[in-house]
Amino acid sequence: MSMFKPSILTLALTAAGISSFATVAAQENTIKKDDVEVIEVKGFRGSLIESINTKRFSTQVVESISAEDIGKLPDSSIAESIARLPGLTAQRLDGRASRVSVRGFSEDESATTFNGREQVSIGDNRGVEFDLYPSEIMSGVTVYKTPNASIEAEGIAGVIDMQTVKPLSKGERVVMFNGQLEKTSFDKLNPDGDNQGFRGTFSYIDQFADDTIGVAFAYNKMSSPNQEKRWNSWGYPDYSISENKLKDDTTVGPYSSILGGAKPYVRSSTLDRDSAMLVIEASPNDRLNMTFDALYVDFSDERILRGIEIPFAWGQSKIDPNSVTVDEESGFITSAKLQQGQRVVVRNDYEERNAELKQFGFNTKYDINDAWSVEFDASVSEVERQLWSIESYSGTGRGDSNGVADNLGYTFNGGNTGAQFTHELDYSDYNLIQLGGPLSWGASSALNDRYGLKDTPYQNTAQDGFINAPEINDELQTLKLAASKVLENDYISAIKFGLSYRDREKTKKSEGYFMTLKDFSLDNPGMVSVPEKYRLGTASLDFIGMGNMIAYDTNGLVKDGYYNLLQESLTDQKHKTQSWTVQEQVTALFLQADINTELGSVPVSGNIGVRYVKTEQSSQGFAATTENGLVVVSPTDISHDYSHVLPSLNLSFAIDEEQTIRFGAAKTISRARLDEMNASVNATYSPTKDSNGNNWSVSGGNPQLEPKEATGFDLSYENYFHEEGYFAAAYFYKDISTWIFDGKYAIDMTGVADPSTGEIPANSQGSGSGKVNGGGGNLWGYELSLSLPLSIFSSSLEGFGLIASHTGVEQDIEDQNGTEYKLPGLSEKIDSLTFYYERNGFQARTSMRKRSDFKGNVNGLGLAATQVDIKGETIWDIQTGYDFAESGIQGLEGLSVTFQIQNLTEEPFTSLSGDNNLQVRDYQDYGRTYLLGFSYKL
Repeated sequence: MSMFKPSILTLALTAAGISSFATVAAQENTIKKDDVEVIEVKGFRGSLIESINTKRFSTQVVESISAEDIGKLPDSSIAESIARLPGLTAQRLDGRASRVSVRGFSEDESATTFNGREQVSIGDNRGVEFDLYPSEIMSGVTVYKTPNASIEAEGIAGVIDMQTVKPLSKGERVVMFNGQLEKTSFDKLNPDGDNQGFRGTFSYIDQFADDTIGVAFAYNKMSSPNQEKRWNSWGYPDYSISENKLKDDTTVGPYSSILGGAKPYVRSSTLDRDSAMLVIEASPNDRLNMTFDALYVDFSDERILRGIEIPFAWGQSKIDPNSVTVDEESGFITSAKLQQGQRVVVRNDYEERNAELKQFGFNTKYDINDAWSVEFDASVSEVERQLWSIESYSGTGRGDSNGVADNLGYTFNGGNTGAQFTHELDYSDYNLIQLGGPLSWGASSALNDRYGLKDTPYQNTAQDGFINAPEINDELQTLKLAASKVLENDYISAIKFGLSYRDREKTKKSEGYFMTLKDFSLDNPGMVSVPEKYRLGTASLDFIGMGNMIAYDTNGLVKDGYYNLLQESLTDQKHKTQSWTVQEQVTALFLQADINTELGSVPVSGNIGVRYVKTEQSSQGFAATTENGLVVVSPTDISHDYSHVLPSLNLSFAIDEEQTIRFGAAKTISRARLDEMNASVNATYSPTKDSNGNNWSVSGGNPQLEPKEATGFDLSYENYFHEEGYFAAAYFYKDISTWIFDGKYAIDMTGVADPSTGEIPANSQGSGSGKVNGGGGNLWGYELSLSLPLSIFSSSLEGFGLIASHTGVEQDIEDQNGTEYKLPGLSEKIDSLTFYYERNGFQARTSMRKRSDFKGNVNGLGLAATQVDIKGETIWDIQTGYDFAESGIQGLEGLSVTFQIQNLTEEPFTSLSGDNNLQVRDYQDYGRTYLLGFSYKL
């Protein structure tokens, strides 16, 4: 029997991670079969073949999507398509898949690269939000589940690499236009929101100078609406029905959990994004290749939110004990009424998140001779993000005791959907509901001092709204110099070695502003009717039983000066402790040997290597404390360095031309979150030493945090029984030697002045409270994946097929104190399924992705990341279309049309805030999204 052994050229090309080279490898194999008819397969099935070949001929454990996959699956972003790959899933943010988990690890444990280079991020940390990247301008995505020594990024979970097109490899001129109309199933939930949008892309690829120069350019413009009906609870305190009182030191119980309060609202968002990509490739001869690539993204996400914040058990009134209904199984109070009236806060909120990404890269490869080659790569990338999040309050009167109160009750719906309220007031009446703070939330000494409210009936009532305004700047420069030598022996096909350097600096500036009506004073403390110019009508809150509420232009009121602003950072330390700069300089050396040998009669390929990584990190921030009600700070600047040796091994055993067994082993790291390793802290200096002999006491970031560490093992079996079909079974295991948990640590405060005195103390040692390295454990799991063309059963089923995967993950992890810990992002079960038909120009697909319950981060108070329990979900999408190239209609050969429905079954996003399924924190109903699109190729 003939044995298939990939050539050295094939191994070199596929190791480079370029999916088109996998097709070359497939062709190389096909050429050896003299009597096989070659049939060109295009469209979704063609891209499926290319993705399968990338996986098949890789020397590592990878998953892949080609450009046709991303462009033709019913997905709104790269993350949607990635989330269908075996072992991968995504968390939705505002209805869009954005945060990708790999094999049970959250986005913080995987690295994202663009053309092999690490990426900056618009968030507070390292995790990339894929909404920033338009799928329409990418040529492919490869997910490396096992590393090799030459990959320029670190992640315990893996590395996700996005790739642009190589214009010279295209081999033809391409001019293409894509357009798409988009509509949500909800009518406008807000009168000034959008329920319709569009996407458009122009792409151009060409070759010049006898195919020695290639150019690729793409421009994409998108305005994508998204709407949501959201139930959001404050929480669920324990309540004694017999004592008619919340649990405290005087109550004896028994207790039932009850709704403390709620903040339901309707949201209308529009994501506007302009993106441009340019690639210039030059290959003046067979030995030299140079590529310049540039990416520019202008990103704006506008969110309009309207709702009513409703205090209940944590409000002004007592519960009517005769109205209480208790679920016997859980002890949860499913319905109740208040004895007296309760004042609520009517909210008209507006948020705008703007980001600008610029990235430039240059790569050159030169073959010195048939054996030696060198590579140089350099890149610069930067992202700037500004967030402007406005809360505007209105109600019936200022403060806790003025204005008309409402008689309220609630009844929880079934199925984790939140509650319905009963009420008596008309919240759409502009004469009743007016601008101003209806509850005493403005407990700021600076506000009270500014308006002379201290010890008056209006103390703490001057907050009529609030603005969160954090800013992010992230810059990254990379350099890489590498060389390789082809060897002629029976074991090692090539040796690769190189040096790389990454310099990253990320800065966050946090600020918040109290809003007070411009004419407010102790002599004029009343509410203000919404000016006619800014009235927009009403928004419906029927989904929670509250009827209509007033709707007005909050952003217009702020811009036109209807509010005075006062910095919250004057009296609240959190803005100083959340403002910081973190720098990382990472120097790496790698040595890798590519294996191409035989074990008996079995061809063996792969690589073995080692990577040495030296990291120097530093952070500048603030040591903050409060004196006489005002925040005082001293600057901090703390440095730390560490190094790691990261060996790796990848082996592929080609049992025959169809079957492969793979083994991988590697030590890996994931770097700490930036908001956990910065130098901004709450700090106090005491003349009396603590039990550790330290005078400083600090809490906040820990600049001495080091990465999480793990050793991973992978074993898989793959059977490629058809050009469109394969079956794979994989087992993976991670031995986690250190993780990051809450704990205590020692900190050196040398050079930091006591904020309260401005003087540098003699004792610089401190006791810190924050994140520390420690603990550990194990994570293990399995993956089953199948791509099955149904034509193998009958020729009448030509064009039909299915793609399916199932992943199971388990963990056993403890913190440094031996307490069990569940990893964020870990779903114990992950499934994906796609049925497709594509033949004679007609195409249809339906796709499902499913995950079980998991822990994930959502925005909490002050936009701080808050970890919650998120319910599992099953999401179905469908797409149908026709490619007129198969129609024979002259003039329409380049046209194709598609129709898609996303979130077909209207799957909600649900998170919990307690110990049973009735304690719903968030219930987010996004409805469906409809997309009608076309593509025309000249």
